[in-house]
Amino acid sequence: MSQHADSQVKLNVKSALTVALLSVGYLLLSSWVVGFKSDQVVLLVIFNACFFSSSISRKFITGFSVFIVYWIIFDYMKAIPNYEVSRVHIQDLYNAEKTVFGVNSNGARLTPNEYWRANSSNFLDILGGIFYLCWIPVPLSFGAYLFFFKDRKQFLSFAMTFFVVNLLGFIIYYTFPAAPPWYVYEHGFVFYHNTPGNTGGLSRFDDYFHVEIFKSIYAKGSNVFAAMPSLHSAYPIIVIYYGLKNKLGYVNILLGTVVIGIWFTAVYTSHHYVLDVLAGILTAIIGINLFNFLFTKVPSLKSFLDRYAAFIR
Repeated sequence: MSQHADSQVKLNVKSALTVALLSVGYLLLSSWVVGFKSDQVVLLVIFNACFFSSSISRKFITGFSVFIVYWIIFDYMKAIPNYEVSRVHIQDLYNAEKTVFGVNSNGARLTPNEYWRANSSNFLDILGGIFYLCWIPVPLSFGAYLFFFKDRKQFLSFAMTFFVVNLLGFIIYYTFPAAPPWYVYEHGFVFYHNTPGNTGGLSRFDDYFHVEIFKSIYAKGSNVFAAMPSLHSAYPIIVIYYGLKNKLGYVNILLGTVVIGIWFTAVYTSHHYVLDVLAGILTAIIGINLFNFLFTKVPSLKSFLDRYAAFIR
């Protein structure tokens, strides 16, 4: 066996041991932090299958590890709920929404959420549900497109921007815990720390099709009191930014439609106030600019991004 082949075998063995240790460590740490869950095993099976199947799948899952780290951090937030760190904003946020964006209807001043709750329709329920189902598949599919068909450094920049925006959002979650609009409808202005997740107006989509899609999604939420900012509203901004940057033409029109649809649905289904949506948009804009500054002006971060991109090419 040649020296090159021998070093390649050693590299493979080292990689296998590293992945095995990380996998076991992740399970042990997760069991201690948030308790053992089947989702953790599914994640490890997918990661290991991709890592060991082929060179391209190994590069793919290594690149997508940015999203995996995000998911793990999001999951671990259950260990320290934000309401244990800061005061939860309920009535003050509701009153601010009504003051700034309130709608006069039948002699009463309503928040946009209350207005749409009273004026919902099957058409908007179905359309809104479809739009809201896009908030995970669209960013991930867009990332896969950049990885396989466009430019892997662009993919990595997209993934890292996504990560930076989420970190900003998580910081705000812990400094400004906020109840969603449906919470006020269900519980008023009284704080209940152990409130489970709720589908809000998305329950109408589930009921119409006799499914439990959104019920199963929101049952796994890390924190009810994380409405501000709306990261659902932030993610499409990142996608459309990189869509425009990569000159995707008519695809950007479709992406723009999804952006508007998600923003509307967030309010229509009482998951977010308009203020939450605006905060999500602002978080995305700040996060995009922060990434562009840090990873072009800070030598160590720029070098890290270049080496990471070179590895997955």
